[in-house]
Amino acid sequence: MSMTVSFMSANYVAREVGYAMHGWGHGDKATNDAFRPLETYEQKLDELLGDVRRLGFAAVDVWGAHLSPEWGTDEHVAIARRLLDGHGLEVASYEIFVGPDHAARACEIAVALGTDLLCGFVPLDQPDILRRNGLRVGLENHPEKTPAELLDRIGDVAEAGACVDTGWFGTQGYDPARAIEELGDRVLHVHLKDVLREGEPHDTCRWGQGIVDVQACVEALGRIGYAGAISIEHEPEHEDPSEDIRAMREQLEGWLR
Repeated sequence: MSMTVSFMSANYVAREVGYAMHGWGHGDKATNDAFRPLETYEQKLDELLGDVRRLGFAAVDVWGAHLSPEWGTDEHVAIARRLLDGHGLEVASYEIFVGPDHAARACEIAVALGTDLLCGFVPLDQPDILRRNGLRVGLENHPEKTPAELLDRIGDVAEAGACVDTGWFGTQGYDPARAIEELGDRVLHVHLKDVLREGEPHDTCRWGQGIVDVQACVEALGRIGYAGAISIEHEPEHEDPSEDIRAMREQLEGWLR
């Protein structure tokens, strides 16, 4: 199987709070606050992308807290594009959760980053913006308990499909590998994640330590003929996930051979 393996930059959601995070909102706000100032943006992003490259990745999913459509100026975007090129990193997706007021700016940033894929949540009531920019949206399952619920959210927008978060299907008590097969050609992107338990809290972990059969998910992707990117996702609140993610990348590349 030939698929791109990418690093989800939200893996570092707890980094700006010293891995002493109290819920996602705590880390999200701290990351936005740390990356917003233009005068330090290049230094901060260069450090992050350098770490991604040192972990052996050639592709990255750019999380909105590292470059937000709410505060990202053209100067921020130009810096990001230059640093991505300098580190030899392809952008697999632009990972954002935005409302209608920022959807157009999110599309502009995605195009500038060199990706045609927005993932997370982007309102689908303005599909002309997507068509104009040649973009697709992978809606990510979180509260949805089944693939049918996710497909209902996607509706009949031709530019939209599913961004499968295997960990969230596990949290909701639905077999993620089965979900992948049921979604079939509607799968546009994958966040490959394990979680410790069904139900809340949604605690991610190194593959094999939780309830998600990650290898079965990869095999399901092969059966549906998926040829997109697989984003490795692990966002612990109280420890640096870097070495776990390096090991998971090596494991995934072994499965894909």
